[in-house]
Amino acid sequence: MTVSSPLLEARALSFYRQDEPVFGPLDFALHAGEVALVEGDNGSGKTTLLRVLAGLLHIDEGELRWRDAPWHRDICAGEVLFLGHQLGLKADLSARENLAAAIGLYGRRDGIEAEAALAAVGLSGYEDEPTRRLSAGQKKRAALARLLIVPAAVWLLDEPYANLDRHGIELVNRLIEQQIAQGGAVLVTSHGAVSFLGGEPKRIRLHG
Repeated sequence: MTVSSPLLEARALSFYRQDEPVFGPLDFALHAGEVALVEGDNGSGKTTLLRVLAGLLHIDEGELRWRDAPWHRDICAGEVLFLGHQLGLKADLSARENLAAAIGLYGRRDGIEAEAALAAVGLSGYEDEPTRRLSAGQKKRAALARLLIVPAAVWLLDEPYANLDRHGIELVNRLIEQQIAQGGAVLVTSHGAVSFLGGEPKRIRLHG
């Protein structure tokens, strides 16, 4: 049986802040169809790790590889999508306009249009409302629509259930299941229980 190369791989990855270690050395591999849960106490570097993987912070030590080649931010543009506490939405643009901007940068997934993506996340009727007028939960849903429409292979989700009600949590779980069914992969930080998988997710443990 042939084992596929990982989409994303870390080898002895470490990050320092003011010469103090935040995490590492860390080794893991994320393959197509996998979900990985990043675990650790507050301050252990969970968000920092995701920002490193998204190319928003530099690598201090170790190596990142993408599809069995040296990782580079430009190579991964549009292939790795980060959803963090800052949702990356322009406040004066509507949800539809924010999606159009994302499509302009990273392209559009085959078979889905912006209106359908917004309907799928529960924003029918709010497509053209300026984002600044949306509730916190609606803003999160607008950001989740970007996951649906951008053809990224790897999602990096930092506390994706925050500001969502039960229906919103179920939505996130459905989106994750859809992503892995399509051959993508997801790396998640969450304080809540991971119940969106048929089995246990891969676990990446950080020690603060």
